Amino acid sequence: MALVLCFNPGSNSLKFDLIDIDSRAARASEGKRLVTGTIDNIGKETSLELLRGDEKLLSKKLEAGDMGDAVDAAVDALEEARGPQLPAVSNLDLVAVRVVHGGGIYDHAVLADEKVLRDIEALKELAPLHNPNALEIISKVRERQSDAKVVVAFDTAFHQTLPERAWRYAIDKEIADRHGIRKFGFHGLSHRYMLEQYAHLVGRPKQEVSVVTMHLESGSSVAAIKDGKSIDTSMGMTPLEGLMMGTRSGSIDPAIVPFLMKKAGISADDVLHILEKKSGLLGISGTSLDTRVLRKSNEARARLAMEMFAYRVRAQIGAYLAVLGSAEAIVFGGGIGENTPEVRTAVCAGLGGWGLDLDASLNEATMAGDRCVTTRDSKLAAWVLHADEGMQLAFECVKAA
Repeated sequence: MALVLCFNPGSNSLKFDLIDIDSRAARASEGKRLVTGTIDNIGKETSLELLRGDEKLLSKKLEAGDMGDAVDAAVDALEEARGPQLPAVSNLDLVAVRVVHGGGIYDHAVLADEKVLRDIEALKELAPLHNPNALEIISKVRERQSDAKVVVAFDTAFHQTLPERAWRYAIDKEIADRHGIRKFGFHGLSHRYMLEQYAHLVGRPKQEVSVVTMHLESGSSVAAIKDGKSIDTSMGMTPLEGLMMGTRSGSIDPAIVPFLMKKAGISADDVLHILEKKSGLLGISGTSLDTRVLRKSNEARARLAMEMFAYRVRAQIGAYLAVLGSAEAIVFGGGIGENTPEVRTAVCAGLGGWGLDLDASLNEATMAGDRCVTTRDSKLAAWVLHADEGMQLAFECVKAA
């Protein structure tokens, strides 16, 4: 067994997991999570929580000005909580770091050598809120544990199998090629986990599986997977394209950008800030990006936000069912997909033409966990899977170490 410390950075948050996994494992779900932690609001009113299953080991406020401080806090928390059931961090076999953007370079996890670090640095303009954070984590790990083996896995890697007709934008080809403009896709760790876990649960090789997977959280995406390979996905060159999300608009008419610049007298960066931080569920509802809050609200704007979110997911699924030609299932993952039956109901409501017959009682009773929520006679199945990015990160990095 290999002891792996996984770091999954957000723009101002850090998830971390301590995972035991055999390098000979066939899939990520064979690993064992020892503890999981989250550090939120880095640089502001930072808080840390450490859990072992449902047991809360630590919960406290702390000072963390940047991602390096957060890594220190995470390692300190693991050392503070150490006991008979939790091995010392000094016994780590490797550190695994999720990197959002690997461009068109990497299709698998790799050791974080100097070339890899230069490539991550060069791609930071495509993921300015995430790639620099990954570099900061790696730097802090090396400073704190100089002998630690660091492996990185890229969220874009799973989508390297997209055919050119899917990844190329319909703009001047020479301009696009000169500036590296293309669709990359994201949430690859999550989509790969859902594919492989679904294949395991139905007892078939992943190479024989064609499904539509959904990673639905504050950042959301859908992937079309044919014969075990991603052939299209909703996010694009950056994570702004695609579905309506927590604070992101998703796909819009590109002419809106210069229109707003002219009408509101603001810069391109200002417009991007609106599209990335003041749109989506938050922008429509005016109150929250959290579906757990919005689903309980009777406000018309909150209801509209939920309806728009589900509508756009359903529209994307419909497009990908057409792209696949033949699919056996749609798979809901991510916090919203796993824990919001109302969203699943609204998404599935328009898919009867593909033979999907939702079991209303099963769907209503399912809050996380791995379960099929369609009837036995449904021609197109709908599954709810716990999309475990941390376990997938550990699995891919152990294979690459």
